[in-house]
Amino acid sequence: MMKHYNLPHNHGQNINHVLEKMPEVDDFAIVARIFNQLGDGTRLRILWLLCHSTECVSNIGAAIDMSTAAVSHHLQVLKKHGLIVSRRERKEIYYTLADTKITNLLHKAIDDLFEVSCPTHDDKKDA
Repeated sequence: MMKHYNLPHNHGQNINHVLEKMPEVDDFAIVARIFNQLGDGTRLRILWLLCHSTECVSNIGAAIDMSTAAVSHHLQVLKKHGLIVSRRERKEIYYTLADTKITNLLHKAIDDLFEVSCPTHDDKKDA
């Protein structure tokens, strides 16, 4: 069923066609929550690192000069929002970027914004 939009002005554009494709409010809320996670520089650094490697909390903390407790907090937030995943090997927990459409787009966007090519892709070219 096509929703009718009673717009106050007609500017000669086909805005109804655009509005028919507009996602629902809840969809925008989901994307806004993801962007909110990326608004924190520390989480963005951690996410960048996990785009390119699988690491434990201790190594992440050492790499970004932050306590393991603080890193753990950021990892919990990123995991809660589905941006990273974890796996346990004995006593160690390893984190990496989740393999989803959203995270693959974020990985590319992060590399493009920082004007770097993905180090893991560069390594595969050298092999």
